[in-house]
Amino acid sequence: MPPGTDLPRVHVAAAEVCVARTPMMLETVLGSCVSAVVWSRRLRMGGICHGALPRCPPDMLRDRGPKPCLRYVDFAIRYLAQEVSALGATRAELEVKLFGGADVLPVLTPRPQGSVGNQNCSMALRTLKEEKLRLITSDLGGNQGRVIYFNTETGEVLLRRLQASEARDLDENELA
Repeated sequence: MPPGTDLPRVHVAAAEVCVARTPMMLETVLGSCVSAVVWSRRLRMGGICHGALPRCPPDMLRDRGPKPCLRYVDFAIRYLAQEVSALGATRAELEVKLFGGADVLPVLTPRPQGSVGNQNCSMALRTLKEEKLRLITSDLGGNQGRVIYFNTETGEVLLRRLQASEARDLDENELA
């Protein structure tokens, strides 16, 4: 946890979205998954999503509802932006930061579309463009996992890179 903060903490796991109306520290651990942080400077509030796979199958929302769809980067980002907007933020004021998408596991068979981490990064950027959401900063790709801490009051995100052994353990358990 970042030093010097006494805010309530909430851990956001894979396939979860958390929006905070009051100041708190939202944290998540990422390997190949991608998280978007959405913040409103005017309202001093925001949220985070944690998507594990790139694209939600078209029938899934209709057949199962939104909860299972939160594991998909495209759906999770759209849902998060909608939830923050529902609390009074305009789309134009939303500031988005993206993190994750690392290649932390060895690729046994190269795929033409790239690794899951690479696909997650591409889908996150594509979704922001389609939704006309403003990307402020990102830390995507590479081969190290990340822990991020999001202060919903200030919009600040602190990042800690994981050692290779930590990231391997994470990706094996991330969707459990």
